[in-house]
Amino acid sequence: QVQLVESGGGLVQAGGSLRLSCAASGRTSSMYAMGWFRQAPGKEREFVAAITRSRGNTNYAASVKGRFTISTDNAKNMVYLQMNSLNPEDTALYYCAADSTPLLGPRVRSSDYDYWGQGTQVSVSS
Repeated sequence: QVQLVESGGGLVQAGGSLRLSCAASGRTSSMYAMGWFRQAPGKEREFVAAITRSRGNTNYAASVKGRFTISTDNAKNMVYLQMNSLNPEDTALYYCAADSTPLLGPRVRSSDYDYWGQGTQVSVSS
């Protein structure tokens, strides 16, 4: 089992930045890739970014490309999401997820991920 705990959410003005963190514990050796997803009220959960832990291959949703950066610190079992140029449409509950299936790259479907955190709220005011 893997446990994931997100932190770093908060309220920020449009144009501002936040850095989300996700701490992993348990069977972290089974984590092949890490992802961030988000869910706004009344909307489906959507992919934000993902990264493979060994090679650092990344994948981003079109809506965040160029503004958000995903990174990992494997020694600390951490994954981060640096979010710049935030806008009100980025307001959502952000989830960290772990994918234990190897060799398939940083995947984008939530159903591909085996472990999930509880989420951290990001609110962007206009």
